[in-house]
Amino acid sequence: MSLAAVLLLALGTGCSSGSSESGSSEKDRVTEKPGGRAGAKASATKGTDGRPVDIVRAAVAKARATSARIDEKIVLSDGTRTYTLSIAGPFDMARDKGTLSVDFPGGAVDHIDEIFSRGRIYLTPMQPAIPKGAWASIARDKVEAHSLLRAPANDPEHVLRQIAAMRKVTRFGTETVGGRPATRYRGSLDTATLSLGLTAKARRSLAKLHEMIRTDLPVFTDAWVDRAGRIVRVRLTHRFQTDSAEVTMTLSSFGQPVKAVAPDDSLTVPVMSVSGALPG
Repeated sequence: MSLAAVLLLALGTGCSSGSSESGSSEKDRVTEKPGGRAGAKASATKGTDGRPVDIVRAAVAKARATSARIDEKIVLSDGTRTYTLSIAGPFDMARDKGTLSVDFPGGAVDHIDEIFSRGRIYLTPMQPAIPKGAWASIARDKVEAHSLLRAPANDPEHVLRQIAAMRKVTRFGTETVGGRPATRYRGSLDTATLSLGLTAKARRSLAKLHEMIRTDLPVFTDAWVDRAGRIVRVRLTHRFQTDSAEVTMTLSSFGQPVKAVAPDDSLTVPVMSVSGALPG
């Protein structure tokens, strides 16, 4: 079983109106702290004892209690081919809404738009399964990712939840992000955290890899925390032999109003799953 089978994407987009493969819920992906979103908001203002792991978790909670501009780049390679995707848009994590544009230059489908609103995710274009001009509509807590290090439908909060699960966190110096100083922290993710949000098929592949190498996959994480105690950039990196994957997400413009209006019901088609390079 090659790592590339888990790392690389299917080149295209697709969706299904049938039953989803695993039926997993959001709580199966990343366990929330007691108190759910309210608990996250409370912890954003709670002090830490200075441990790097606590500083990162508090910074994630603080970011998730507000809105931010999301700019993300995903670079995947099998040593021969390299694919780069870009994701951008405003996202209000406190109110669970946002809009994202996803671009994949050179792909069979090179662009989709996503709207997160009313507990659902709306995606277009998603041909050939969805008529031209219509939006695929899926419950946010049902969508899944098909590849390692991909967030379900590019959900930025999923990335932040994984960062909050960093282990063996150490301080890695001070750098400049967005023209301002930020402290960089480095850690890693275990296989259980990496499997969260994946389809059953992808989880089985990941489990086989874990069994084969007899340890967690070498996935390293970096988190940059600004002087206001907020996450301003995160990075997840995996390299093994010729395969690699790197996800870098930058957060800026905190606290700005976010408009995310769901399409009219007459323009939506409910689906049970989405797949392909752009939605993950």
